[in-house]
Order: sequence, then C-alpha cells, then structure tokens
Amino acid sequence: MRIAIVAKLRDERAEAASRAVVDWLQAEGNEVLVDQALAEAAGLSGAVPRDELARGAQLAIALGGDGTMLLAARTFAPEGVPIFGVNLGRLGFLTDTGPEGMLPILASVVAGDYSVDERLMLCGEVLRGGEVVAGPFTALNDIVVHKGELAHVVRLQSWVDGSFVSEYNADGLIFSTPTGSTAYSLAVGGPIVVPSSQVMLVAPICPHILTNRPLVIPGDAAASCVVVESRGEVLITIDGQEGFPLLPGDRVRVRRFAHAARMVQVASRDFFDVLRVKMGWGAN
Repeated sequence: MRIAIVAKLRDERAEAASRAVVDWLQAEGNEVLVDQALAEAAGLSGAVPRDELARGAQLAIALGGDGTMLLAARTFAPEGVPIFGVNLGRLGFLTDTGPEGMLPILASVVAGDYSVDERLMLCGEVLRGGEVVAGPFTALNDIVVHKGELAHVVRLQSWVDGSFVSEYNADGLIFSTPTGSTAYSLAVGGPIVVPSSQVMLVAPICPHILTNRPLVIPGDAAASCVVVESRGEVLITIDGQEGFPLLPGDRVRVRRFAHAARMVQVASRDFFDVLRVKMGWGAN
C-alpha cells in the first residue's frame, strides 16, 4: 500500500511516533511517503513535497492534534485520500485514536478494517476590483474575516446567494462547516452542528448590535462578505493556519468545496459521546 504521513512539526512526541509508524509500515512492505519538512526534522526517508503527497496515496496518516488533521484535510481531500488520525494533542475532536495501541489499530486500518466519515469542506477566494487576488483555498473548520491586533471594529456587509443579509460593525465574520461548529464558531455563540450535516454557518464575531445572530444556511449556498471600512488591519484566515491581508472593498466568496474530507474511523464513535467527554457535559 502507498501511504503518506504528515505530523506536527517541532514536536518530539510526533516525531517519535512518526519514526515508529514508518518503521512498522516499511517492515510490512508498504511504500511510505513522508512530508518533506517532517522527514528533515525526524530523520526519515521517503521525503516528498507536501503538494505532491496525495498523488497516488491510498491512505494518509496524521500524527498530532486537531491542527494536524486540518492540515491533512486540506492536503488530501482533493484526491479523496482517507485520513487516519492519531491524537497527540490536547482536545482531539477530530481523532479517535491515541498513541497507546496505535500500531495494532493501524494494522487494522491497513488491512481495510475501517469506515469513512465524510466531512463537508469550504472553498474561499478574495476578489479585489472584480479579480481574484487570493485563493482558492480550502478549509475543514472555517474561513474567518477578522480585525488585526488593534481594537478597532470592522464594518462588513454579507450576502447569501446574492441576497443582502446584514451589515455588521464587528470584530469579524466566521464562515464555518459543521466540523468547525465546535471551534471558533462555538466561541462566538454559534450552534453545535452534527458533523454529517450538509450546512454552512455564518457567525459574526462580537457584533455591536443585539439582534444579530449566527445563521445556518444550506451547504450548497454561496456566501460572501465585503470589507466596507476599517481603521486597522483586516485579515482572512483559513482554519487558523493560513492568512492573507484584506483591503476596504475586498470581497470574500465562500462556497462548498467540491471534495469532502474522508476521515477514517476504526471504532463506533457517537458524536454526542465525544461532546460529553470533550465539553465536560454531564453523563446523564
């Protein structure tokens, strides 16, 4: 089997886990491709540039926390590669396997004993003067338009399928997937959405008005916002990992990505069980 590996960089546990996984996979006769930056950091062979990792891969392994899974989704979703995540982080919303017993579980995955959970992803781009100046970029969690470090608010206008929705004086606006509903969107008062739902969330960040609330719109809708005015820096960030500065007049367009993230599940994980554990909800 041709297997690609990404891991959290500058993390000793992730590097050690990567070496163990690569040794086991190669001993079992698999072809292993390793993200180039990881290979250099952990002293591994099989280095491949990240933008080439997905080509021909039959399985991807992500070793780290939820941030590593977000990176893996953007890397492997366009090629439909299923992603097996090992949680070496703190929260672990996106992974159901820890480092304990990792190799026996991986053996089952390599043997094909798993199911796939498909997650809606978003695709966004920035238009300036009618021309695309950034993107397209993809997100498993969210695409966020927000102010920089200064305390000034941003004036934004939003649309859904060409219909004007609202004007916000706010810290920003979040376009979120159901997967991202437990991330930044949750922190600003958005609803928790079951990951299999085919919807998009649009949530203002600290709006200076009492009546604005997060919206849940169809997953195939086209959403957008325009930066009307700002006295400070405005940015767009993708899954909290990539960014691009915006100018007044810029339009951000967001729609459903053509490909879903394919997440490997090796055990029956009830989403509400996950919520109870990760959110500290009562057991009864």
